[in-house]
Amino acid sequence: MIIGVPKEIKNNENRVALTPAGVTELVKHGHSVMVQSAAGQGSGFTDDVYEKAGSKIISTIEETYGLAEMIIKVKEPIEAEYGLIKKDQLVFTYFHFASYEPLTKAMMKSGATCLAYETVEKSDRSLPLLIPMSEVAGRMSIQEGAKFLEKPSGGRGILLGGVPGVRAAKVMILGGGVVGTNAAKMAAGMGADVTILDVNLPRLRYLDDVMPANVDTLMSNEYNIRELISTHDLIVGSVLIPGAKAPHLITRDMLKDMKPGTVLVDVAVDQGGCIETCKPTTHESPTYVIDDVLHYCVANMPGAVPYTSTLALTNATLPYAIQLANKGWKNACSENKELKLGLNIIEGEIVYKSVADAFGLDYTEVDHFL
Repeated sequence: MIIGVPKEIKNNENRVALTPAGVTELVKHGHSVMVQSAAGQGSGFTDDVYEKAGSKIISTIEETYGLAEMIIKVKEPIEAEYGLIKKDQLVFTYFHFASYEPLTKAMMKSGATCLAYETVEKSDRSLPLLIPMSEVAGRMSIQEGAKFLEKPSGGRGILLGGVPGVRAAKVMILGGGVVGTNAAKMAAGMGADVTILDVNLPRLRYLDDVMPANVDTLMSNEYNIRELISTHDLIVGSVLIPGAKAPHLITRDMLKDMKPGTVLVDVAVDQGGCIETCKPTTHESPTYVIDDVLHYCVANMPGAVPYTSTLALTNATLPYAIQLANKGWKNACSENKELKLGLNIIEGEIVYKSVADAFGLDYTEVDHFL
């Protein structure tokens, strides 16, 4: 199979979908890998390193898409890429369709097969291709939140961990999944007073057992959220419904009850956000203020630490990419239920129900194509 790795062109996206080590593995299986020139530069991988690993360097994004049977990316295609995607081409990347209808309709129009990292799902309901970036984003949510709590950055001027004789900052984390757990670990390690909320009682029991003493657990409901928002300095939204739009747990009217300079970090922004006033921002312009509350809603947070993120992502995606290349997407998805759940759009039809429901569009059973 001919595999193309284009350079990411989303704002300040420095990750690349495949490391040189990943290239070597695919070439060992008899596949041709074409990497666009400078695709790995932001992650610290030069064209020379990719060539030594066995890939061919392609000069333009148009040629990369034009030659490839399978495209491996990091982020969803943006508007400039819509017209480059071909009928029957397999595109393997993060899509987050349910949060953006224009992308969904553009991929339907393309006739491509769209296999989304974020809906590949194991039998235990875990999301193996979302986990590594969720780990990064969860840890970064506290790193960035701590920075923006500083007065010059627009926050209240609070040190996350406090100092002897001064209370630590209060951090509220909505969601006890991978993002929330990693955020809680980081916040607790920095000395903050942390409360993590979730609707899953067994998960709260687990977190209560494994977290340090400065982390409390609480059932997530509107009453408890409203009780906490007036006293907390940093609020992290980390709620995920696989493939679907995130629910709004922090509503517009709640902002008035928060202290001026409170920082909101919405890690769920690429799935529509769990904070109603959330809108996607970039690393170039990461924040905005509504009602004296600072919002940080960068949709590609792990792109700020591309070396770490690229290695972590390839570790997770490569085994699946090899299966898709070796067997073709139909056979691979027929044999592997995890990959089958990753299929979102095939030949212009939506085959993932949550995406169809998000926009009131027609849904086709994936087995129709398998």
